[in-house]
Amino acid sequence: MFAAYAARIDRDQPLNGLELGERPAPAARPGWTTVQVKAASLNHHDLWSLRGVGLSEGRLPMILGCDAAGVDEDGNEVVLHSVIGQSGHGVGPREQRSILTEKYQGTFAEQVAVPTWNVLPKPKELSFAEAACLPTAWLTAYRMLFTNAGVRPGDSVLVQGAGGGVATAAIVLGSAAGLRVYAVSRDEAKRGRAVELGAVEAVEPGARLPHKVDAVIETVGAATWSHSVKSLRPGGTLVISGATSGDRPSHAELTRIFFLELKVVGSTMGSKDELEDLLSFCATTGVRPVIDQVLPLDRARDGFTRLAAGDQFGKIVLSTE
Repeated sequence: MFAAYAARIDRDQPLNGLELGERPAPAARPGWTTVQVKAASLNHHDLWSLRGVGLSEGRLPMILGCDAAGVDEDGNEVVLHSVIGQSGHGVGPREQRSILTEKYQGTFAEQVAVPTWNVLPKPKELSFAEAACLPTAWLTAYRMLFTNAGVRPGDSVLVQGAGGGVATAAIVLGSAAGLRVYAVSRDEAKRGRAVELGAVEAVEPGARLPHKVDAVIETVGAATWSHSVKSLRPGGTLVISGATSGDRPSHAELTRIFFLELKVVGSTMGSKDELEDLLSFCATTGVRPVIDQVLPLDRARDGFTRLAAGDQFGKIVLSTE
């Protein structure tokens, strides 16, 4: 079957390790389901995998891709939860959790196999491309906002890095849930898009907000850390799920954190139950993932190049149809 896969690890030039070509189809195994992939979406996790983060050379070649929607062996339209091992279903009961492509072949292929427990029904209201955007970036944003930030309608939230997958999801989900969302981007066009998607205001990096916020959604890391901490009200919460600009800020702002009793919460992906809730939320409210572009699988390199350059706004989707 045709696939996009990591053939080599290159920490400095990750796209050098990306190959497109034929790979073996998944073998049948008890407790697992093989899904015909219709659409899969890119995440920064895929770029990090090509750098060797979470993926060792001993596991190469590895088909990339965490997210997918497709059709199962019984003809049902499905969405995949990409966290393997946290429940023991389909794998050893003591196996530590991992994300697809860390230990098991991923979704950038015509077929993918996952534990049957990880297969969820796709709502008929969502297209395959839309559903394929949800299991990683959108699920991460959902958990950050509604589980770990603990915000409720009327609260205010700052979202760093408008344009990225998680940040875009947080803007859309937050505004749909009645939050006052402020967004940050260094790109004027992306700031404009953020407002179109529901942000009450979008500002340049480091800019002072009209007021302190209840929570910050942080995925950028070092470049925006100080601004994030300074934007919080006393007792506010900073939720971090990534550090695309690096994980070592020049100013940790420790004094501000303890003096104002701020909370810093780490957040990774989300549970199967949260993905079910997110799918239902999108189906019933009309909220839809923001898609930057849909490319055929054989143009995966174009998608990776766009993602690596940071030129996208929303999700890049690969289609097998």
